[in-house]
Amino acid sequence: MSSPSATFVVWSSAWLSGFAAPDDVLDALQDWAELHEVVAADAGTADTVDIPERGGEPGHLAALLAALRRAGASGGRLVLPVPGDVRGLGQSSRFAAEALHTGEAVVHGALGVVPELVAESVLRWTVFDLGTPPAAGGSVQLSEAEHELTGAMRVAAGMLTELGVAKHRAGVREELRDRLAAAPKLSWPEGMPPRALRVLQRATEVSAILDLAGEDEPGGALSASAAAKRAQALRPLFDAVRIARCAAIDEAVRTLSNQSGRV
Repeated sequence: MSSPSATFVVWSSAWLSGFAAPDDVLDALQDWAELHEVVAADAGTADTVDIPERGGEPGHLAALLAALRRAGASGGRLVLPVPGDVRGLGQSSRFAAEALHTGEAVVHGALGVVPELVAESVLRWTVFDLGTPPAAGGSVQLSEAEHELTGAMRVAAGMLTELGVAKHRAGVREELRDRLAAAPKLSWPEGMPPRALRVLQRATEVSAILDLAGEDEPGGALSASAAAKRAQALRPLFDAVRIARCAAIDEAVRTLSNQSGRV
C-alpha cells in the first residue's frame, strides 16, 4: 500500500497551492489513523515552528499545516529511505535516523516530518528544522519508474513459482486478491495525474506479491542461506516499488503545484 507520508505530502502540497482546503487534508489522513498528534523534535524546532516539543502535550495537525505556511513551503517530497540509501534526507543525522527507522518521511522545504504509529490508531508526526532544504537526491522520471515497475511485476509473479510459494501455500492467488481488496482505499485530490495513480496502484500490487514471497517459509524450515538468497533476489524488486512510489508522488505534487487552485 502507500503510506501516511505519501498522503500527507500530496494533500498538503495541494493545500499550499490552493487546490484543497485544510479540512480536506485532515479528512484524507483519517484513512491512516483516528488520532493525529504533532510534536517538534527539539526545543529549537519548537521555537521555529511553534509546535510543542516532544515530551510535552502534543499539538494538532492544523498546527503542522500552519507551520508549513509560515515556513514558506510549497511542494513537498516523499522520501522512503532504506539502509544504504538515505538520499533526500539532508545533513540532519537525527532526522535521517528517525526516517530510516520508520521507512518514510516528508520534506517540505527546510522542514522534515516523520510519522510513526505510537498506539492503536494514534499517529504521531515529528517535525525537524533542517536549516536548509535538502537536495532531492536521485529522483527518476515517472515513465522510467513505471517501466521498471512493470518489469518488476513480471519477475515478482514468476518468483511465486520459483520460490515454491504457490506449491507450499494453497490458495496463494486468492490470498493475494484478498490482501489487495483489504488495502485502504485512499482519497486523493482532484487533478491527480492518472499515470501517477496507475503507478501507485501497480506498486501496491507488486508489494503485495513481494510480501507473500518474502514471508512464506515452506515447511517452516527455510535455512539461513536460503533466506539470505531469497532476500537478495527480492531486494531489487522492493527498490523498484519504492522508487516508483516516490516518482508517482513527485509527479502528483508537480502537477498540483503547477495548477491554479481555488478553494
